[in-house]
Amino acid sequence: MLFNSYVFLFVFLPIVLVGFYALINYSRSRIVVVWLVVSSLFFYGWWNPAYVPIILISVFFNYQISRLLAHYRERSYLILMIGIFLNLSLLCYFKYANFLVDNINVIISEDISLAAIMLPLAISFFTFQQIAYLVDCSRNNVQKHSFPDYFLFVTFFPQLIAGPIAHHSNLLRQITEKFNRVDKTLIPVGVTVFLIGLFKKTTIADSLAYYVDPVFLAVDGGHTPSFFEAWGAALAYSFQLYFDFSGYSDMAIGLGYLFGLTLPLNFYSPYKVVNIIDFWRCWHMTLSRFLRDYLYVPLGGNRVGLIRRHLNLSVVMLLGGLWHGASWNFVLWGGLHGIFLMINHSWRCAFDVGLGRRTAAAPPYFRRLSVFLGVALTFLCVTVAWVIFRANDIPSAFRFFEGMIGLNGAYLDIRLASILSPLNGFVNFDGYGIGSLSSVWVFVWIFFAAVIVWVFPNVQDFTGHARDRLVDEPYKKGVGIFTGIWRPSFAWATVMALIAAISIFSLSRVSEFLYFQF
Repeated sequence: MLFNSYVFLFVFLPIVLVGFYALINYSRSRIVVVWLVVSSLFFYGWWNPAYVPIILISVFFNYQISRLLAHYRERSYLILMIGIFLNLSLLCYFKYANFLVDNINVIISEDISLAAIMLPLAISFFTFQQIAYLVDCSRNNVQKHSFPDYFLFVTFFPQLIAGPIAHHSNLLRQITEKFNRVDKTLIPVGVTVFLIGLFKKTTIADSLAYYVDPVFLAVDGGHTPSFFEAWGAALAYSFQLYFDFSGYSDMAIGLGYLFGLTLPLNFYSPYKVVNIIDFWRCWHMTLSRFLRDYLYVPLGGNRVGLIRRHLNLSVVMLLGGLWHGASWNFVLWGGLHGIFLMINHSWRCAFDVGLGRRTAAAPPYFRRLSVFLGVALTFLCVTVAWVIFRANDIPSAFRFFEGMIGLNGAYLDIRLASILSPLNGFVNFDGYGIGSLSSVWVFVWIFFAAVIVWVFPNVQDFTGHARDRLVDEPYKKGVGIFTGIWRPSFAWATVMALIAAISIFSLSRVSEFLYFQF
């Protein structure tokens, strides 16, 4: 069941909300938890009922492991290793078994095959979420929780399929405490944040997909794109992925507010940052937090010297890339971001040694220029890396890069010849390109998306609903409600109604969220 579908918006969500508030008013919070667990399992099983036993086994197993960790402190390390091993074994079997066999076949020139393996939805998300819980149980950093509370913590439907990866210190505490009294003033901000996310997905991301998909499919099939085709598709995909995933995260947070729960931020204007380090603090923040706290820091983090620090960064980013999918494309994408981070950290060290003092004394226009160049360079690096992320395989990605550096010429729609006549002699106006990308509208959509990203405030600043839960500390208690330009008023309700109407009329192009495949 998709957030951007009629059945979710007009059937499932209203029924769950009515049941939730009826039980809140007339029953105890334990029944409310059971209601949300049952609703979440129905939501999860809507895709394929065969997924449900897998998540049930995973939740029951991890809860029992957590109880063992609480009772047998002297053997906690061994119990934790068993728990992590079995969690990762389940994840690797469903997600990476075929990938491993395919690579073994290439190495030994055999044709080993496995039976078709069904990849359960969200297995990467709920596996990491529960591993974090077990690790903190072994550190004695988790309070005792009932099984229904833990069950809801893992399966709560707004964040189940594609995150954010909720942390027990945030969500479990709220489940235990907040259902005794739900703050209904969160409902207006929840509806607003949800509708903004729905608009991002249905109106912007899905419209950009109309231009992106034909080019990448053609390149996967062997086509070599021209300069404008390649850059048009690459830029459009950068914004499509941004609005698709940030839209889902906004919708998840908005839904959480409707149930009186505050989910962690997953995005905070990642395309506005001036370097790759800050990009990963603002893009998929909960995954970055998990990789930092449960992989990078245990490996030694930045406390083990420059070479080990760079090695740790490389390992973390390679594994982060592999987390996204069983493909060498994702490994290469993660490795490339690891290189970006190493360069960024090295530059920062050099900057701190001598360049920082010089820059501090520079005139204001120079500092503004340096910020502009930092944002532009970061976005360029991210966009180039997204090509590898999106391409079907590595040869397709390199064909794409050939087009981006102009090796295949530069072609534009012949209908633009009169408008862009100064470019005659530099650009060939005889070709139409690949499908819909030949239209000038792709660049109109890219401009529209860029204005929203770099000019408009993000949803957190717009509503003010999370000013104190920014990049590094997304789990602090929220106190910034209604401090943005938005207010629960008739005027803003009219604007939101218009946004809702546009989004609902766009549902004819219903599509899955891009991060559902991870």
